[in-house]
Amino acid sequence: MRRDGHHGHDGTDARDGEPKVQRAVQSVEVGGRLLLALAAHRGPMSLKDLAAAATLPAARAHPYLVSYGRLGLVAQDPASGLYALGPAALQLGLAALTQLDPLKAAAPVAEALARSSGHAVALAVWGNFGPTVVRMIDAVQPLHVSMRAGTVMSLLGTATGRAFAAVLPFETLRRSLARPLGEEDRPARPLLARGDATLREIVDEYRRHGVARAAGRPMPGVNAFSAVAFDHEHQPAIVVTALGHQDSFPSAWGAPMAEAVRDAAREVSRRLGGAPPA
Repeated sequence: MRRDGHHGHDGTDARDGEPKVQRAVQSVEVGGRLLLALAAHRGPMSLKDLAAAATLPAARAHPYLVSYGRLGLVAQDPASGLYALGPAALQLGLAALTQLDPLKAAAPVAEALARSSGHAVALAVWGNFGPTVVRMIDAVQPLHVSMRAGTVMSLLGTATGRAFAAVLPFETLRRSLARPLGEEDRPARPLLARGDATLREIVDEYRRHGVARAAGRPMPGVNAFSAVAFDHEHQPAIVVTALGHQDSFPSAWGAPMAEAVRDAAREVSRRLGGAPPA
């Protein structure tokens, strides 16, 4: 008896639970390698180089490029003969970027960091009242901290806040520091000179190390590192923070968790199509 039609709604075979193999169009996958090669190269390419990057013979690559040219996915310069991504490819890319959700992009990266390290990981965005936690992933071993979704973090006293302070415009930070919680429309009071000096120190530290840190403050015995992920417009989108007890979470700038947090933020930036401002 044929088994083709006996598949469950979850894509598995209803009789033996085997995953259903979905049909694919091989020519689409082959041609797609040319588009991916152009995107990775970030500049015009000759037919020879493009075909080589896509691991295709030039004679086989050319018909794909003709079709993609008709669709506007690829454009060929009449003078040089070089190929580049076309206007339709740009429209697809922009459409994908506008649909990106920073929290959705960052969540799996944060979960992976928490699993691999065993430490707590938080994600925060810049809200009306400053750095605001939107996701908290608990540590394997209980860590008694007052962080949960909705918590507004101190701008200068926490690693999360200091990461935002390192990349946001000074005027935005001054307004946040001068405005009491819950008084969003109140005019900002002048920031103390000490606050300005602290902000400059934070910026310098972040530029040197690529992370912000908090060592035993504001929570005694708890250390943290934070790093910023950027969107496709080079704007700070979300901050990744890892935190743990000082006995298992060294606070040295060269500590393994500092590198792990930097790498996690870079990966979130990559998923958002972003990078830090030049």
